Amino acid sequence: MTNEVNMSCCSIKRDTSTNKTEIQTHPIHDSEPNKTLFQDKMVYIPGGEFFMGTDSKEGFPADGEGPIRKVKVKPFLIDTYAVTNAEFNEFVKATNYTTEAEQFGWSFVFYGFVSQNPSVQAQQVVNTPWWYGVHGAYWYQPEGPDSTIEHRMNHPVVHISWNDATAFCRWAGKRLPTEAEWEFAARGGLEKKMYPWGDELTPNGRHYCNIWQGKFPHENTKDDGYEGTAPAKSFPPNGYGLYNVAGNVWEWCSDWFSRSIHNRGGRTNPQGPVTGETKVMRGGSYLCHKSYCNRYRVAARTSNTPDSTSGHLGFRCVADV
Repeated sequence: MTNEVNMSCCSIKRDTSTNKTEIQTHPIHDSEPNKTLFQDKMVYIPGGEFFMGTDSKEGFPADGEGPIRKVKVKPFLIDTYAVTNAEFNEFVKATNYTTEAEQFGWSFVFYGFVSQNPSVQAQQVVNTPWWYGVHGAYWYQPEGPDSTIEHRMNHPVVHISWNDATAFCRWAGKRLPTEAEWEFAARGGLEKKMYPWGDELTPNGRHYCNIWQGKFPHENTKDDGYEGTAPAKSFPPNGYGLYNVAGNVWEWCSDWFSRSIHNRGGRTNPQGPVTGETKVMRGGSYLCHKSYCNRYRVAARTSNTPDSTSGHLGFRCVADV
């Protein structure tokens, strides 16, 4: 399988020529000055130097994962778990915000979750048949018009574009993490390890993340207990108290994506390139599997256009100290 297909598995991208539906959008009401919402879920990260990236054969050199380099970040606060449906619902109620998936009128859904109801409009994606563009799929209806988040309020919100995530952060008095901040926090204080908990995927047979088990994309044994998203606070947290920085849902970072970022990204509080076409995504998702996309490793990275949305894409926030 080519790297191009691997990228498609991880981050299914909107056709940028597609126009959004002509609907009314709403401004974001900024939160009160110096007020940070949902602050009780944040943890202090001390900052410092760490070895970013990997030279492992398990990685994808074409993604710009390596070489390993020493990077320094300043202290910051970070959400211990991804933004949940309940939290995003509060944001929408407070601001009347309309997500980009709603504006486009559709979003990408994994084929195994697409409704068999003939009234649901869904179109299979060429070259990646496990993805369908489903009309009416968005954060509140993750699989389309006949689905609901009623029993998933503590799950990470999905179908969130980079632009949507940035709007939430602005309202909450937070921001998206830089890629360096994300990786520093995800490593949990460990050095040069493959996962947030060490180098073994399932120590003593115990699952530490929500990824695909079985044969992708037709057989998921759900040995970790989940087929789709898991609650945002699932599995053991890493050394800094962060949940699900491997698997579950991809998480947006603030940086523009570059495969040569190790050469021009800087070594102290790097912010990423000044411009670009796609934004960095980190952490992997419940669809990742070693047979085609082991990007649930802590150094793994991919990207997507800022307006793209899917059923395995969410975010967590950070705040300056």
